[in-house]
Amino acid sequence: QVQLVESGGGSVQAGGSLRLSCAAFGHYWSRNCMGWFRQAPGKEREGVANIDSGGRTRYAESVKGRFTISRDNAMNALNLRMNSLKPEDTGIYYCARGAWPSCSGDFNSRSYNYWGQGTQVTISS
Repeated sequence: QVQLVESGGGSVQAGGSLRLSCAAFGHYWSRNCMGWFRQAPGKEREGVANIDSGGRTRYAESVKGRFTISRDNAMNALNLRMNSLKPEDTGIYYCARGAWPSCSGDFNSRSYNYWGQGTQVTISS
């Protein structure tokens, strides 16, 4: 059974940093695009960052220069380093496994076939 488990969420003040991690169980994901999404209260889920099987990364404009996505294929782990956090970064963050080695350019959630349960990130001003 495929399972993704996020960790590392929490509450920090604006300007602070957090590091999210996602562990995969039941499958080996080195050949898949992996992504991070988030959903703020009252808003639709949006893509934050993704990384394809070759290590190429893509970021939402709102997080460019502040967030860094990385993957450790040997450990079957996906990470998201978040710096200079803002209150608008608040939300539930989800990791997801893409169905293909390449990632969709528009963070289309339908391109991802497995999702974690999410981890809460709260940024106070």
